Amino acid sequence: MAVHGRSSPLRALFDESPTPHIAHPPRTHHRDFYVAADGSYDLQSDDGGLGVIIETRDSERVTRLSVPDATVADNNIAEYRALHLGLDVLASHAPTGCRVGVLVDHDDLAANVNSAALATRRTDHTPPRKLTVPSASKHHWRGIRARICGFGEIRAAVVESGRNPAHSLANSPEEYAHVNRETDRCLLPERPSSSEAQIPPPSRADRKAGDSRASD
Repeated sequence: MAVHGRSSPLRALFDESPTPHIAHPPRTHHRDFYVAADGSYDLQSDDGGLGVIIETRDSERVTRLSVPDATVADNNIAEYRALHLGLDVLASHAPTGCRVGVLVDHDDLAANVNSAALATRRTDHTPPRKLTVPSASKHHWRGIRARICGFGEIRAAVVESGRNPAHSLANSPEEYAHVNRETDRCLLPERPSSSEAQIPPPSRADRKAGDSRASD
């Protein structure tokens, strides 16, 4: 169910975006919550910002944040810090064991999230690929990884910067300061119905019908 007049609901954007290092089967439509996060840093002004949007599977908004951050030293730190913030906020609203879809415009961050998520299913908890985290972002990565372990399931999709719904919130925190005064809503998404369309995202659309090698 999409809300009338809402542009680019997070669920729709997530379903059509690639998820690095992790298969993207149709049942990803059944995420419980979606988090779009973005961080910005302006070299000339030495200022930064963090943007976060959280929605349920039904496109109901839970919260939005647009936070100025003058302590970031580069864009990488801002990206990790924004996702850390978003997952912390979601954890305060979401039930234990919920399924989470993440939208970021940072390839390495998305790849790290998915590799860390896959590691939680392995007996030795070793990621399938080496995690490369900027040294200045390691504190925020530890917080992100703790949240990954706390949710029932999580995966990250990559969107172009201009299509990230949190982009404006991160880049113009003064203009969007009013969103921080919006009332947060603790919403639970409606249970998916068996008749809900299962449309394969582009990452699966070109697979042969008999190809069952892809794993979740």
